Amino acid sequence: MNATVKPTMTIREAHIRESLKSRVEVGIGELALALAVSEMTVRRDLDRMALTGLVRRTHGGAVLAERLAFDLDFAGRRQANRSAKCAIAAEAAKLVKAGDRLILDAGTTTLELACRLREIPDLTVITPSLAVASELQFAERIQTVLLGGVLRRGSSDLTGEVTEAVLEMFAVDMAFQGADGIGLDGTLYTADLRVARVDQKIRTRAARTYVLADSSKIDRTALTCHGRLQNVAGLITDDGITTEHLAALRALGANIMIATPEP
Repeated sequence: MNATVKPTMTIREAHIRESLKSRVEVGIGELALALAVSEMTVRRDLDRMALTGLVRRTHGGAVLAERLAFDLDFAGRRQANRSAKCAIAAEAAKLVKAGDRLILDAGTTTLELACRLREIPDLTVITPSLAVASELQFAERIQTVLLGGVLRRGSSDLTGEVTEAVLEMFAVDMAFQGADGIGLDGTLYTADLRVARVDQKIRTRAARTYVLADSSKIDRTALTCHGRLQNVAGLITDDGITTEHLAALRALGANIMIATPEP
């Protein structure tokens, strides 16, 4: 019996997908001109891509399917300042020892930390992040607890009253959180009120909390204030932080740990 052959993306379909990465919608006529084919051919390509879930058809063309659009957005956020995030995650991993109980929030830097925990034995990792849980699901020496809650549209994290209530069940050694911004007065910011509430609850369940944030987040604000740097165990950032910013945060009494990215 012949093995089933999975359909592969054609060169035209790959071009269509690339066009949609930076566009809300692309039209059939525009694609036909760019690909030097007929509009009928483009319609057939789009119909085939819609059947496989890559795009969603519109009256005059197509848009990226919601899942693909999210994947591309998440991948983009994960790649932003990637070397700094990896260095911060490596520094944070040094704080973790065998047998620890941890909470990791849903940030891209905490996801990098999760990637570095797989070889540390007997860990328990509690998280509201589907991405973190997915990274650790096959780690034999780690018990992973995925919190319940409402999945935020366009994200991979769980929030809401259920998430906050379930967190009350746990007590952990350390929590690791990201931040969308950190003011020079030590204020911690996030862009979503629901995430802020979960982050506040996480800190109450941990003996120590570390904030993981690359230097681009320093002296930046966002919609919601959810804590102060002076009230956590430390901030781990990269060596891109300016001398002025470092001095301002240390003057508050905050513990600032500097991670140096590999060349």
